[in-house]
Amino acid sequence: MAGAALYTQYNRVWIPDAEEVWKSAEIAKDYRVGDKVLRLLLEDGTELDYSLDPESLPPLRNPDILVGENDLTALSYLHEPAVLHNLRIRFAESKLIYTYSGIILVAMNPYKPLPIYGDAIIHAYSGQNMGDMDPHIFAVAEEAYKQMARNNKNQSIIVSGESGAGKTVSARYAMRYFATVSKSSSNTHVEDKVLASNPITEAVGNAKTTRNDNSSRFGKYTEISFDERNQIIGANMRTYLLEKSRVVFQSENERNYHIFYQLCASAQQSEFKHLKLGSAEEFNYTRMGGSTVIEGVNDRAGMVETQKTFTLLGFKEDFQMDVFKILAAILHLGNVQVTAVGNERSSVSEDDRHLEVFCELLGLERSKIAQWLCNRKIITTSETVVKPMTRPQAINARDALAKKIYAHLFDFIVERINQALQFSGKQHTFIGVLDIYGFETFDVNSFEQFCINYANEKLQQQFNLHVFKLEQEEYMKEDIPWTLIDFYDNQPVIDLIEAKMGILELLDEECLLPQGTDENWLQKLYNNFVNKNSLFEKPRMSNTSFIIQHFADKVEYKCEGFLEKNRDTVYDMLVETLRASKFHLCANFFQENPVPPSPFGSAITVKSAKPLIKPNNKQFRTTVGSKFRGSLYLLMETLNATTPHYVRCIKPNDEKLPFEFDSKRIVQQLRACGVLETIRISAQSYPSRWTYIEFYSRYGVLMTKQELSFGDKKEVCKVVLHRLIQDSNQYQFGKTKIFFRAGQVAYLEKLRLDKLRQSCVVIQKHIRGWLQRKKFLRERQAALTIQQYFRGQQTVRKAVTATALKEAWAAIIIQKYCRGYLVRNLYQLIRVATITIQAYTRGLLARRRYRKMLEEHKAVILQKYARAWLARRRFQSIRRFVLNIQLTYRVQRLQKKLEDQNKENHGLVEKLTSLAALRASDTEKIQKLESELDRAATHRHNYEEKGKKYKAAMEERLAKLQKHNSELEIQKEQIELQLREKTEELKGKMDDLTKQLFDDIQKEEQQRILLEKSFELKTQDYEKQIWSLKEDIQALKEEKMHLHHQLEEERVTSDGLKGEVAQLRKQAKTISEFEKEIELLQTQKIDVEKHVQSQKREMREKMSEITKQLLESYDIEDVRSRLSLEDLEHLNEDGELWFAYEGLKKATHVLESHFQSQKDCYEKEIEALNFKVVHLSQEINHLQKLFREETDINESIRHEVTRLTSENMDTTLSYRSSAHLPGYPFSAFLPLPSPLPRLRILGHLWAVSQMIPDFKQQISELEKQKQDLETRLNEQTESMKGKLEELSNQLNRNREEEGTQRKTIEAQNEIHIKEKEKLISKIQEMQEASEHLKKQFETESEVKSTFRQEASRLTVENRDLEEELDMKDRVIKKLQDQVKTLTKTIEKGNDVHLTSGPKEYLGMLEYKTEDEEKLIQNLILDLKPRGVVVNMIPGLPAHILFMCVRYADSLNDAGMLKSLMNSAINGIKQVVKEHLEDFEMLSFWLSNTCHFLNCLRQYSGEEEFMKLNSPNQNKNCLNNFDLSEYRQILSDVAIRIYHRFIVVMENNIQPIIVPGMLEYESLQGISGLKPTGFRKRSSSIDDTDAYTMTSVLQQLSYFYSTMCQNGLDPELVRQAVKQLFFLIGAVTLNSLFLRKDMCSCRKGMQIRCNISYLEEWLKDKNLQNSLAKETLEPLSQAAWLLQVKKITDSDAKEIYERCTSLSAVQIIKILNSYTPIDDFEKRVTPSFVRKVQALLNSREDSSQLMLDTKYLFQVTFPFTPSPHALEMIQIPSSFKLGFLNRL
Repeated sequence: MAGAALYTQYNRVWIPDAEEVWKSAEIAKDYRVGDKVLRLLLEDGTELDYSLDPESLPPLRNPDILVGENDLTALSYLHEPAVLHNLRIRFAESKLIYTYSGIILVAMNPYKPLPIYGDAIIHAYSGQNMGDMDPHIFAVAEEAYKQMARNNKNQSIIVSGESGAGKTVSARYAMRYFATVSKSSSNTHVEDKVLASNPITEAVGNAKTTRNDNSSRFGKYTEISFDERNQIIGANMRTYLLEKSRVVFQSENERNYHIFYQLCASAQQSEFKHLKLGSAEEFNYTRMGGSTVIEGVNDRAGMVETQKTFTLLGFKEDFQMDVFKILAAILHLGNVQVTAVGNERSSVSEDDRHLEVFCELLGLERSKIAQWLCNRKIITTSETVVKPMTRPQAINARDALAKKIYAHLFDFIVERINQALQFSGKQHTFIGVLDIYGFETFDVNSFEQFCINYANEKLQQQFNLHVFKLEQEEYMKEDIPWTLIDFYDNQPVIDLIEAKMGILELLDEECLLPQGTDENWLQKLYNNFVNKNSLFEKPRMSNTSFIIQHFADKVEYKCEGFLEKNRDTVYDMLVETLRASKFHLCANFFQENPVPPSPFGSAITVKSAKPLIKPNNKQFRTTVGSKFRGSLYLLMETLNATTPHYVRCIKPNDEKLPFEFDSKRIVQQLRACGVLETIRISAQSYPSRWTYIEFYSRYGVLMTKQELSFGDKKEVCKVVLHRLIQDSNQYQFGKTKIFFRAGQVAYLEKLRLDKLRQSCVVIQKHIRGWLQRKKFLRERQAALTIQQYFRGQQTVRKAVTATALKEAWAAIIIQKYCRGYLVRNLYQLIRVATITIQAYTRGLLARRRYRKMLEEHKAVILQKYARAWLARRRFQSIRRFVLNIQLTYRVQRLQKKLEDQNKENHGLVEKLTSLAALRASDTEKIQKLESELDRAATHRHNYEEKGKKYKAAMEERLAKLQKHNSELEIQKEQIELQLREKTEELKGKMDDLTKQLFDDIQKEEQQRILLEKSFELKTQDYEKQIWSLKEDIQALKEEKMHLHHQLEEERVTSDGLKGEVAQLRKQAKTISEFEKEIELLQTQKIDVEKHVQSQKREMREKMSEITKQLLESYDIEDVRSRLSLEDLEHLNEDGELWFAYEGLKKATHVLESHFQSQKDCYEKEIEALNFKVVHLSQEINHLQKLFREETDINESIRHEVTRLTSENMDTTLSYRSSAHLPGYPFSAFLPLPSPLPRLRILGHLWAVSQMIPDFKQQISELEKQKQDLETRLNEQTESMKGKLEELSNQLNRNREEEGTQRKTIEAQNEIHIKEKEKLISKIQEMQEASEHLKKQFETESEVKSTFRQEASRLTVENRDLEEELDMKDRVIKKLQDQVKTLTKTIEKGNDVHLTSGPKEYLGMLEYKTEDEEKLIQNLILDLKPRGVVVNMIPGLPAHILFMCVRYADSLNDAGMLKSLMNSAINGIKQVVKEHLEDFEMLSFWLSNTCHFLNCLRQYSGEEEFMKLNSPNQNKNCLNNFDLSEYRQILSDVAIRIYHRFIVVMENNIQPIIVPGMLEYESLQGISGLKPTGFRKRSSSIDDTDAYTMTSVLQQLSYFYSTMCQNGLDPELVRQAVKQLFFLIGAVTLNSLFLRKDMCSCRKGMQIRCNISYLEEWLKDKNLQNSLAKETLEPLSQAAWLLQVKKITDSDAKEIYERCTSLSAVQIIKILNSYTPIDDFEKRVTPSFVRKVQALLNSREDSSQLMLDTKYLFQVTFPFTPSPHALEMIQIPSSFKLGFLNRL
């Protein structure tokens, strides 16, 4: 768009102004090309015809939405008035002192302390990208630090500005930032030393000037060194151009260097009395400016601070006193009086007191000093002449000496500071901070200003090149065509100053001449440069000055004193005298060839960007100009080798008034510091740069429906721009951004505003039209009503006459009678109809009531019966419920007993290891066994005969088993037939049974009692039978023992085998014990499996979980007493049982898996014991005569099975024949006239089906014993080789029978195979005989396999029979509950005999002292909480530790108890130290530490902790020791763990808070941000994850679930959540304070929404009483403050009353930072802010802006007694604590 087209009505422009530099005006009339004037309307309402220059129209003003931007380059119109106005708005109204201008940070001096430099601010900016937060010196420092860490490249921060602009403070804050964010891990405190160097250099290098109370009178470049971990390791300092003339001369209202006044203020102290000083008014060098005191500055306190920093840097008192001596000597030297002797001579009295003190302090000869202060020695080729000096010359010599001494002292102090900051390691990278003077121009400018401006010319050139380079990189990155931008190059000015035959070289040349003067040098400048160089001018009215056109302005320099200051000479004789000083420090200052200290030494490796111009001779290097030029070249080399960052300090006014904006002074500085040059370079290209998303979001209102239908937003932006801006040269499309030329964004904003304004007009048009139409219709209706009544009245008046009245009256009478007649007829008709309807209706209602009464009567009868049936069913269900509880309790007791037996089995394992050791000794006895092989051959014939007998016996036994199987099948058919008959009979009698319901209740109650007695008798019979079976088995075992003894007698003859036989006898004894234990365990296992098979799986899952829950909280008797019939009715009616079932359903799966794992574990242990018994049995290789025992066992098995079968049949018949037995009250729910026969049959069948698995198990056990005997026979006959083969067979058989032990058996088989290979070489002679024996016994193997097949077939048939019985049991499932009752009765009888009662535990764990280390290692150090906490009670390790403590207490062993407590505490500390960043581990051990502490309290015996204990818990209290001291230690440990626990949570959640709470926008259609077009640095890439509010909630949920899983006390959980919510609120609020772009009404709505999410989370987790919500109150009030109206006095009062949780500083900060999102929102006016501030002045709250995110609420550990009984606690096997024994 053409520029002239923007000059339309209502647009605003800037016009020059004499006072404000620029002022705003509104265009009153559209501009047309060719107009000479522009009609303007000023802000005060006056009109102005502004004369125009067609080539340069007045600059346009930016829209209000763009005013106050963080970055000046984001402005649409980039020019001087826009920059000035933006700075005024930010500084004067918003009280923001920092603003970006591209890569420059513009810092305005507020002349007022601001709360924006605390550690909280540093932490807020740490890690943030530049541009994400408000401009700040910390943001620049963070950018430099981040680039250094990321790119491993050195950085520089260049701080410049005129005196009083705040350079020193800015540099100090930057260094403080580096020291804070990069603290060294060592104890050297390098950061403190780096910061301590500032007070020293300020004391000796800063002074009060008319512009600044603490003005730096030298340039300083501080290089901060970092190691590879980016931590500070040291620093170096380089200084430039100290203002030495200030030592001897100060202008009015100025002071000398601070150190002199500090020294004078401390003169009366004892350590300074020998310096013989007085007040500052007594010395010429300190009183010259007439101002010896700075308001608000205490010089004595400054001296203390200086001494403190000297000490911190390692400078001893002797060194400090040497420095103070020289400083005092300078002051005394200034008071030395020079007396004029005539016109050509002068003298100094040797009796001068100050001269005496000066010489005394520096160790000089008084006479020489007095002589050479007034004389000088001139050495020529022929003679040496002493020439006296006049008084002015002598005073100049004295002052020159003072300046020289002070310059040497200053350099010496800097050198020593650098030595103190040296580091031993290797420097990886560094960041340099340059604090240097800015461009200066005064009324009188001399040599110092010339050097300063020369340095600024060099820096400006470097700055221009860097800005140009960054612009080029940005264009290349976005693939934008690069066009050369014209920018100011100040190389001609630099050449004028430093080139050959330039100003500096001519000055040095003139200094070489003995008669050189300032006038001669100036004349040479005139001759060389006037009219020859456009940058050099001669003033018209002066012959002692010259003018140079610098980049910032023209400067006129006075040539007076140039040569003297450049020479900086002290007469040789004074130097010789000082060189001979007895004071070593003074003498060292004036050595002939001192080695200049290089503060950078080898630490800097920089490559010069430009070759250094070396001087031609030695004389050149001695001048000040030459030295300064050399140091400036070194500085530029360093800067060119680093990445620079710029800070331009601006002085807002000369009166040092806070937040006063002097436009003239600021514009002058902006021009001088290069800010406007940056703006100009940016304006020539494409200054406004917006991402495609920002453009699409902002200018969507300008897009058409067709354009919005495109899928690609990038293409949409391109199409829209082509339509809106016809000139394609005004914008460019990059890869990620759109580049606009100056003014185009403002044009788009104008179009957007016009569109919105037009839309508003349309809306207003329709609303106003609707309102007017509504008003018109209302008025029209009112008019019509009025007209109607008016016309009616007129008609009445016209029609009223006497005749008309009579006629009307007569008509009324007729109408009356006619209407009465009609109404009466209608009434009669309606009355008759109504009566008829009422009659029929009442009859219908009466019939309905009758039917309803009849139905209710029947329903009552049905309900009576139904409720009776329901009551009985509830009774039965509760009864089953109680019985299940009893069963579960017994199962738990059996499980406990199994655990005890498992512990006893550990001893068996040790015995097995001893057997393994004995086997090693068996190999030594092989030679003796070889001699016995001959004797075994003699028994071979006997074996053959026995084999034949065994074969015959097997055939006979096989026939008997087949016969027995046929008998079982016949019995099965008979039982099925009987069941079918009884089932048909029951179906036929079902209808008759209902009538006899009430008559049979009393009879069946008596029958139930008799039936129970009969079952008790039967139970006793079954028990006797079981005992008889056990006695038979015991007899068999005794016979086996007898055979062992016989075998021992036969082998007595062999002396070598006596030990082996004795050992085998012991093994045989243990086998019997093992078999007993296995038999008992298997019996118990079978009992449990019976119960599991008898119930449906679904009911078992439901009731087992309910049983477990109730057992944990109630006793069995308590359940019975509480579950009365009435309670059960209410329970079932209300549905509470089913609600409980549904609630516990999920936990059922977890407990079921737990029980299943326990069951599998028990089965594996039983199988392991079986394998161990088999393994021991295989070692008995000499049992020859067990064949007979095996035959007898088989015969006894057959007879026993036959006998039991016949008894079962007899029992069945007896049940069938006995009809006199009383029945159980089955009729309570199934009324039968005579249910006893079927019940007896089914009950007996059920009992038989329950006993068959017992018999089957016994048969399988006996068959296993037979197979064992067979294997032993094979081992004896085949000797050692046969034994190994039998082991292989046994392993194969075990692999078929026990699949779970395959791996273990294969491993053992491999071991035995290796042993067999070793023995093969020794028994080669017996191989043939062994093979012959194998052939003979092949037939025997066939018989064995046949027997196995037959046994397996019988087992399968038995299983089929059992399955059929189960199917029949399903048919009669209505009787199942009664059968269960009978089963329980039988089990009670079994429990009396099988169990001798549960063990009672004491709640302590026995351990050995040598196992203490293993206990701590396994229980604390190696324990991993993940996967363990789910299956154990909370704080289980703590309870185990306390049970061990109880054991040590019960022994009354103080040493043992102390050792355990110390080891436990140290173990907890160690595991926490090793997992400092592991949240789950810290949570786990915080929980266990608190549980351990609570256990020590609960069982301490103190009454206050025993109130909630049960009687059993009180018995477990400690008896012998008071552990209160250890409780305190544990409490301290818990506090430390809690603090670390909080830190880990904060570190995890802190990166998520700001993106989730502040940046993420979840409200649809509401955007709380406006795109700014800010150009971030290349390194400021957003590399963070896109966190949302959901991320915050998920992290909180993870913390909460982990704490709950680890059993953390609920009160501690609430405290931790409160701390987290405080962090969330504080971090969010702090970020809000530092982000002006976030302070908007829409962002307040978003924050309020996010707070509601957090409150919902608290409610969902039931944490409302944790006080976490209150910690968010400041953030909530800040969100409200952003949304509330901020215009009137009432609004200010409301803010004052509502924002009680925010401080006055915070409220004012939010109001000043409030930023409208669009033009329809209004900024907060300064007058409103002042109103609020006036109301807030009465408050006495903190002056800190930021909240302390490191604040920790005080933690309290509540006492929560453990509900778990110590005697009931079990130790999981995963803890590997098998060495602990429960007592």
